[in-house]
Amino acid sequence: MRVSAVHRQWWAVWLAGLLALTACTRMDLAYRNLDTLIPWTLDDYLDMNREQKAWFEGQLADHLRWHCQTQLPGYLPWLDRLQSLVATQNATDETLQALTRDGEEAAEAIARQITPSAVELLQNLDHEQVSALREAFAKDIAKRKREQVSPPLAEQIQTRAEKMHGRLKPWLGRISPEQDAAIARWASQLGDHNRLAVDNRERWQQALLSALDHRHEPGFEARVTQLLQRRQALWSEAYRADRANSQAAARALTQAVLQTSDADQRQQLMAQLEKLRERFSALKCLKKQ
Repeated sequence: MRVSAVHRQWWAVWLAGLLALTACTRMDLAYRNLDTLIPWTLDDYLDMNREQKAWFEGQLADHLRWHCQTQLPGYLPWLDRLQSLVATQNATDETLQALTRDGEEAAEAIARQITPSAVELLQNLDHEQVSALREAFAKDIAKRKREQVSPPLAEQIQTRAEKMHGRLKPWLGRISPEQDAAIARWASQLGDHNRLAVDNRERWQQALLSALDHRHEPGFEARVTQLLQRRQALWSEAYRADRANSQAAARALTQAVLQTSDADQRQQLMAQLEKLRERFSALKCLKKQ
């Protein structure tokens, strides 16, 4: 899992209504796959040495215990609320905003918990590791610009709609023409989101690299704390507006999909949610409480 995942705010896991479900399938797997639960390692970009890996595994184990004991229990009532929303088809904008706020609060709690470990890990990188990280970040951004930003906007919108169709299909089964139309509206409403998102990602990465250049100086901990816990300080006005627009579009799509769902789709959705609940409830760390 990449450090930059933190700046994506982890709220995607909790995205309101049906959009949340596209990520919820990974929530139970996250506990079993350690590299996808605590979003602070640099595995995608950095080779840690033996000592760093040994230290990291111990820290990660501690964070996982904390997460399971203090955070995972809250997922079950959250799922209850989501199931009720699906059953009643009462997905108001206010309800969806509340679900999203819960996700943001969960992300903030994780960021606060892992900040000291992240600071220590980053402080102990050597010159070669920082150089390798800089090169990996550059390749990451170049690839994203090539694949996500360079295509014509119409192509970006079409790709966005196709991916959302694919994400929703396992939860709903057949996607109706009305729902496909809602997906198309959502994809179009996001507009130039890809460019703004990649720009924001690059801004965060450059801020991290800048902090790493001064990792042995006073103030480093404060800079990393800001990067992990106060990411909004780095947002451009354009990205801030894009984020608000993206969240509003997600809520509108959720409402449209639920309102046009038929009995078979709701039955499948409820069954998938119940399976997710069962997998959460079966986690050993929850049974010990």
